[in-house]
Amino acid sequence: MAGLVLYNSELDESSYRVRLFLAMLGLEWKTIAVDMFPGREQTKPEMLARTPLGTMPVVEDGGLTLFGTGAILAYLAKAYDTAGTWLPDEPSAFGEVMKWLGFSETALAPAVSARLQGLFDTPGDEKALQAEARRAFRVMDDHMTARQIDGSEWFAGSGPTLADLALFPSFALSRDFGVDHDEFPALRRWIRRFRALPAFHTMPGIPDYH
Repeated sequence: MAGLVLYNSELDESSYRVRLFLAMLGLEWKTIAVDMFPGREQTKPEMLARTPLGTMPVVEDGGLTLFGTGAILAYLAKAYDTAGTWLPDEPSAFGEVMKWLGFSETALAPAVSARLQGLFDTPGDEKALQAEARRAFRVMDDHMTARQIDGSEWFAGSGPTLADLALFPSFALSRDFGVDHDEFPALRRWIRRFRALPAFHTMPGIPDYH
């Protein structure tokens, strides 16, 4: 879809979520690079006109401008996934996916911050951020352990959804701030399955173990 424009930073975890979903939907898009580190271009007036809080990424589709990763992912699912695979319409299934989409934007925020600190020396309490990230990963690992015991391979439903796509980057990239993936065996198995999905593409820092 030539009308889709993604304002993107290559090493930004949230930008990666949207790039990954666009690829998995089989869409075409134009990328406009934004220098988040060290340039802080997302805080300049031109970008603040599109994303008032200076967050990334931003998607434009025709006359629509969207910021906020969860909102962008949900919009793309509703607009372009006609089968309803990634964001199901059935209320309980929809709720399960949205629960984990919300988790990705709240409980995993310390993981995002810990990675930025590890890569770019951004401010923050290193030990506290890493402890909060590990706590969130433990919740995820416990959930997937129970799911795998029941014969399920995905966070919500019988196949991959936005729950998996939104959660994947934070854990997959967590070795950037010193997390040993062997601590979380259920998540290690899960990201291996996620990497095997059609149209998956990677970014620097995503492990390629098998």
